[in-house]
Amino acid sequence: MFVPKYAQNNDVAEIKEFIKQNSFGILISQSSQKLMATHIPLQFSQDESRLFGHISKGNPQWRKFEPETQVLAIFPGPHAYISSSWYDHENVPTWNYIAAHVYGTIRIIEGDELYEALKHLVNKYEAASARPVSVETMSPEYVRQSMKGIVGFEITISAIEAAYKLSQNRDQKNHQQIIQELEKRNDPGSLQIGNEMKKRKF
Repeated sequence: MFVPKYAQNNDVAEIKEFIKQNSFGILISQSSQKLMATHIPLQFSQDESRLFGHISKGNPQWRKFEPETQVLAIFPGPHAYISSSWYDHENVPTWNYIAAHVYGTIRIIEGDELYEALKHLVNKYEAASARPVSVETMSPEYVRQSMKGIVGFEITISAIEAAYKLSQNRDQKNHQQIIQELEKRNDPGSLQIGNEMKKRKF
């Protein structure tokens, strides 16, 4: 991913936390004919060196998940349009955003490995439910049947990069003006970008 120098973030811990909070990613892989992509939740391993996920067995993307195959997982975050009318000088409009890319090699997992990955994934997203369900409380036969319809995988991470494009290249006056205009919009993306801008400059 091209990241302007001012928008680079080399804080790996911060990027991983961002990924955890924006874990519905896009898994991209390449077959001999074309690129393929699937929108799915992905979760770090306990030591955060790997990502786990699964896709439907009806999705042909998994048929190219060969050992040592390179894949890319994209995690988009908040974004907002920035009007150049907000500046005190002539300029062009742009877009502020946060996004992370994770590169690695993929391996299909089955049996106990897949079961454990599903257990942790469900527990993560059910934590806030009033009546949480879990893989462990489902009937074993139902879980076994459900697992037949999916393909689990593990991505061993080789690189992580992120773009935090938040108007860091503007002076204090224009930076503050952008935040004020974003807050006037009052939509989630604009408010999140405004809050991130507040954290990072002046």
